[in-house]
Amino acid sequence: MAARPLTGPEKAATVILALPEDLASSLFSRMHEDEIRDISAAMSKLGTVDAPAVEALCREFAEQLGHAGNLVGSYESTERLLLKTLPRERVAQIMEEIRGPAGRTMWDKLGNVNEAVLANYLKNEYPQTVAVVLTKIRPEHAARVLAMLPESFSMEVVMRMLRMETIQKEALDGVERTLKAEFMSNLARSQRRDAHELMAEIFNNLDRQAEQRILAALEERNRDAAERIRSLMFTFEDLNRLNGAGIQALLRAVEKDKLALALKGASEGMREMVFRNMTERAARLLKDDIQGLGAVRLRDVDEAQAVVVAAAKDLAAQGSIELGDGKEEEMVA
Repeated sequence: MAARPLTGPEKAATVILALPEDLASSLFSRMHEDEIRDISAAMSKLGTVDAPAVEALCREFAEQLGHAGNLVGSYESTERLLLKTLPRERVAQIMEEIRGPAGRTMWDKLGNVNEAVLANYLKNEYPQTVAVVLTKIRPEHAARVLAMLPESFSMEVVMRMLRMETIQKEALDGVERTLKAEFMSNLARSQRRDAHELMAEIFNNLDRQAEQRILAALEERNRDAAERIRSLMFTFEDLNRLNGAGIQALLRAVEKDKLALALKGASEGMREMVFRNMTERAARLLKDDIQGLGAVRLRDVDEAQAVVVAAAKDLAAQGSIELGDGKEEEMVA
């Protein structure tokens, strides 16, 4: 009797079992918990797969990769693939979730929604619903949202949070369904990426000469677009927007050799800002490192500065620092 065809998880389990353990372990380390669980379940029930079947499966896998040519992943190609196997309504729901804020679960996504946007939505919900939401997102994010709610309403929310006991799963599921259906799907539709923002991010990753050359050419064709992109770009010199705590957090996150190389091509004001936020001894050592570099290639400086900017963006995404917009902060005398 012919062997039954393997399911997708069973094929993945078979290929992984055929690999050396160190490679299999490396693959598992890159998977999400759900994927590991599905493949592990298939693996545990797989039974014996004879050598010819394993060989045929590996050959199929290699041939499919070899025939793929250049691959382009996009929202459109993903949607086309999903429509071949899933109902249109389910595909629409998945694509809305993909296009929404980053995060695997709905609560992860909600935690990455701008606090002003989230507060504007929640102010029209029941205080009990808002209390549930604020217990499910990061405390620092919840604090910013709470501060933006109307004062009397926010006090109602606080009182319910204080009286809240263990949230029943049914209630939590209900809140999650409401948020997913009414808020996250609408947010996903309204958050199509601005083309100028995308280009600014690309330009941030160009070396300085290429950036200046392309921007100059764009300026001749479309001055407004060039100015818009320039205003959205975040450069190494823009790090002077960071406050003292922010620059100190960044200095801890960047390797000292990269920092020295980045500062080699920085303005004097930028260097002094960094030195002011270091101990006297650390600043002296960094100055010696910069001096000891001698002549360096501009490309190397650009790459080092890009590393520092990327580290700053990572810290900002984690909520560890805030990248200011250059506007004056309100002061209290």
